[in-house]
Amino acid sequence: MDWLKRMNHALEYIETHLSEEIDYDQVAGTACCSAYHFQRMFSFITNVSLSEYIRRRRLTLAAFELQSGGVKVIDIALKYGYESPEAFSRAFKKMHGVMPKAARDNGVSLKAYPRLSFHISIRGDVEMNYRMEEKPAFEMFGVSTVIHADGENPFIEIPAFWQKCISDGTVKRIRAAAGLGEHGQLHAALYNKQGEQLSYMIGYFLPQSGLPEGFEKLQIPPQSYAIFSTGINPSGQNDIHGLWRRIWGEWFPSSHYEAANGPEFEMTYDRGNNLYEMEVWIPVVKL
Repeated sequence: MDWLKRMNHALEYIETHLSEEIDYDQVAGTACCSAYHFQRMFSFITNVSLSEYIRRRRLTLAAFELQSGGVKVIDIALKYGYESPEAFSRAFKKMHGVMPKAARDNGVSLKAYPRLSFHISIRGDVEMNYRMEEKPAFEMFGVSTVIHADGENPFIEIPAFWQKCISDGTVKRIRAAAGLGEHGQLHAALYNKQGEQLSYMIGYFLPQSGLPEGFEKLQIPPQSYAIFSTGINPSGQNDIHGLWRRIWGEWFPSSHYEAANGPEFEMTYDRGNNLYEMEVWIPVVKL
């Protein structure tokens, strides 16, 4: 219940400051967590990024105000943080399908994005496999790309990156450089989050001989991790996407931890007999 109150207090803060510049640190502080943790949790629970939610709420209120009186478009644009009427008009049309001035027309169809609130949802008694571990510093190597971290984008862009690296032989080269067999399982790291983008690396632990030619190196400091498992399943049946959603939507809200701002990992293991296990490692700090 405390978590619900904190999250709803954060939404109340957002709602009362939509006509001002919103400080994400202040929003997260209202929920008693870091801005990094709040944004990740918000995105996984709602399937929309915090910035996109704020944008939609502002444009919803802007439409209401345009309909209700003779307020100028430029005044509404400035009120909701747009640098020019043109920028506001583009954003308004993208969401509502019409230009701001048309919002006053009788019978025009507009979109309203409602205010969110958090409530308890009973989802069934399904256990989560996790453990806490202290890991020393280590290094990985591989290839990386930049993905969009908000909403469903990671679940689209990451599989596409894997498919590209399989098709062009990159995965095969990483396996060879790591001394793995033809079907050796690689790992992945998510790191360097900047706004709504982050880096995603496909790779493996750095060999003792050093960085193989043509690859990047990622240094990981000592860290406490919460490690979650999909369980051991036949190939193709590890629901890594569902595990991520449950971690942020179920485990973090009920735990006494928050995510630390460091690399996260998807680790894949061959357990033999065509059985595989995937783990998600998330660096955490105790609240």
